[in-house]
Amino acid sequence: HMQYWLPWWRIVQICKITLDNGVVGWGETIPNYTHAQVPDDIQDRIIGVDAADMLWKDDLGAGVQQALFDAVGKNENVAAYSLLGNKIREWCPISWWAMDMGPKDWARQCKEAVAKGYVSTKLKARSWQDLHACLQAIFRVVPKQFKLDLDFNGTLVNSANAVELLKSLEQYEQVGMIESPIPQDDVSGNRHIRSRFNRPLAMHFGSPPIMTTLAEDLTDGFVVGGGAAQLRNQDPVANAANKPYWLQLVGTGITTTWAAHIGAVSNQAKWPAITCMNIWKSQLLKRPIEVRGGYYPVPDGPGLGIEIDQAALKKFRVNYSYVDVARHIYRYARASGETVYIACDRTALHGRYTEAGLPICEQGSQIEIISDDRSKKFANFYEEV
Repeated sequence: HMQYWLPWWRIVQICKITLDNGVVGWGETIPNYTHAQVPDDIQDRIIGVDAADMLWKDDLGAGVQQALFDAVGKNENVAAYSLLGNKIREWCPISWWAMDMGPKDWARQCKEAVAKGYVSTKLKARSWQDLHACLQAIFRVVPKQFKLDLDFNGTLVNSANAVELLKSLEQYEQVGMIESPIPQDDVSGNRHIRSRFNRPLAMHFGSPPIMTTLAEDLTDGFVVGGGAAQLRNQDPVANAANKPYWLQLVGTGITTTWAAHIGAVSNQAKWPAITCMNIWKSQLLKRPIEVRGGYYPVPDGPGLGIEIDQAALKKFRVNYSYVDVARHIYRYARASGETVYIACDRTALHGRYTEAGLPICEQGSQIEIISDDRSKKFANFYEEV
């Protein structure tokens, strides 16, 4: 499924920093996603500079910052969390992640999540899926305590759509939090949804401006991400408002470990972190992270407390930094028998579907992907669509 939406997420940029005494630090950036990319002139900016003076410079890029905390922690023989703040937890909550899929594939994802020790998953819910059919398929293969958090990314469009659909989901006890059901800048719409819907709502920190969000009491908690300095500034605000949040720091086992060190010192990082670690074939770690009961341990260091799998780095190394979306067509079939064909990538589908005013999670509807089989027949049909 990822090849039709975010194929460039398969590219991971590894950052290795060596101090003048030979101590090595490691980090990673997802170069086509992460909040702060590693600048092209990074060597000119950091070589010869004291490592400890650069720890809180988010603009150096996520991977470089992680590697700095790893190296300085090793040099001082302390865990990275000791450089970030006061440790308040030994284990951090974490959630599985999956993009929007049909009932069969979502159920398969969640069944695997349970087998890997997770007790919740964040799912990309979309208007073109029969959401009730998808959820019911999951419930048949997971235990009753397994929670489903649904992220609509604003695709329910307005509060009228959102309230009608979300109220219908209250019948399912396993539906947990709802993230961004409509665009976050719709203040009155989000306020209306929260007054009508009896489950926690989550919004990205900073949109609308945080003081507006708090004054209007638009959300139960937040989605928080960014570099170490940004995260350090956001946690006290959330803590003062008594609003929990999940850390959204996407990456393999390296970034996931970094999220554990951040979560260990962040008061309100009480909701399961979203790192999407489960989508990669390898965690890039010698000792893979073990999830137990929906939590994973905070390493005691020194540094990040991890050993990089050098064999994996060699095996997966590539000489390109971007992957194009695989050409495809969407076939959206309604229960009434009407069929709509759309030719675009998944990101564009969000806009085209809502602009067309197509149904919101209509029961009995299905969407399937017609892949490019390199045939002349597909090429002609693609051009027609």
